[in-house]
Amino acid sequence: MSAPDQDVTSDAQPDGRDETRDERADRNWGEVLQELRVLQTGTQILTGFLLALAFQPSFGDLNGTQRAVYLVLVVLAALSAVVALAPVSVHRFLFGRRAKPAIVRFGHVCMLGSLGLVSLLLIGVVAFVFDVVVGDAASWVAGACLAVVIAGLWVVAPVLARRRPERTS
Repeated sequence: MSAPDQDVTSDAQPDGRDETRDERADRNWGEVLQELRVLQTGTQILTGFLLALAFQPSFGDLNGTQRAVYLVLVVLAALSAVVALAPVSVHRFLFGRRAKPAIVRFGHVCMLGSLGLVSLLLIGVVAFVFDVVVGDAASWVAGACLAVVIAGLWVVAPVLARRRPERTS
């Protein structure tokens, strides 16, 4: 996917590629779709796990707070799928109208939003499982540790990589 400051509508070639505006938009759209496929698979598996929990005999043993957290997690799972799939819907509605650059920009924003939702979902699921299996204190520690890892790998590392000057060969 293109970097946020890289204009997909420009004919400028900041990355050295010799491509037209439409070629760049097509390439960037392909990258958005690849990222969507990766995100969608993981989200679907996690959503299936969450939905199956409600039909387990031990689900009745959850306390009120745990049930509320469970429902929040189900909503986060649904929202992450909806936001991740929104670019596909927009593409279908704008198909053939030469709006690919706008679709790519919309897809970029949706993928970032979906990553945020999925990070909350992952942290919540891990904390929920730790709460049910080990206890409340362990759930906070596990959730906080995962939040630090996600922040490091999904935010800090890309920002640092983006700030480094590219090496030329």
